[in-house]
Amino acid sequence: MPFVPAEISHVFAAVLVVTSFLTSALTAAMGLGGGVAMLAVLSLGLPVTSVLPVHGVVQMGSNGGRVIIQRRHLVLPVLLWFSLGSIVGIALGASVVVNIPDALAKWLLALFILWSVYRKKPDARAQRHGKPYFVVGGAISSFGSMLVGATGPFVAALLAGTGLVKQPLVATHAACMVIQHGLKILAFGTLGFAYAQWAPLIAAMIASGVAGTWVGTRLLDNLPESTFRLGFKIVMTVVSVHMIWQTL
Repeated sequence: MPFVPAEISHVFAAVLVVTSFLTSALTAAMGLGGGVAMLAVLSLGLPVTSVLPVHGVVQMGSNGGRVIIQRRHLVLPVLLWFSLGSIVGIALGASVVVNIPDALAKWLLALFILWSVYRKKPDARAQRHGKPYFVVGGAISSFGSMLVGATGPFVAALLAGTGLVKQPLVATHAACMVIQHGLKILAFGTLGFAYAQWAPLIAAMIASGVAGTWVGTRLLDNLPESTFRLGFKIVMTVVSVHMIWQTL
């Protein structure tokens, strides 16, 4: 089996491996942004039918490494209810993945993220969300993931609204993305995507992503909470504006 699929060049394959390291480091340090950046780079050189399935596997591996490294910070009850919603969202998304305009999905996602970042925050007591909040959030974000691929900012906004601080926020976000991407991989496999020919390159990208996660985690551990929050807001804003710009 060749290391690089016939659809792309060896140079672009090397670019993808390096990009996986850099985007994983970004996400580990700031909580998000790497998934959208990786999706943008993949879109430059992969066939359109391969972008979302390959992105899903790479991101599951990258986030999986983040979960292992940051496992002591996981908020487990959130993951249970998010998983239930994600199953519903992926099933619905798989049934309509070719029928929803990509531009509309990106606009809705970007506007939600901006609202979440800049809305007036409730007091601490109001930030305690119940099970339906995470079930519905899991369903909506997973449905969107089947359409636009990178819904990490949506999930990050969902979790940020609960008042989680930097390590629990980043770790729980990573676990949510592992769940979401894992279900998405199964869905695209059922729809007929051939993962085997991409396996060697994906393995190299996951390995470099884990290395990037380790570097980014060291940065996160030494980052003041106020700096993290400011960086988080800046990255969320840049990602949202980029999504809107892509549709214009």
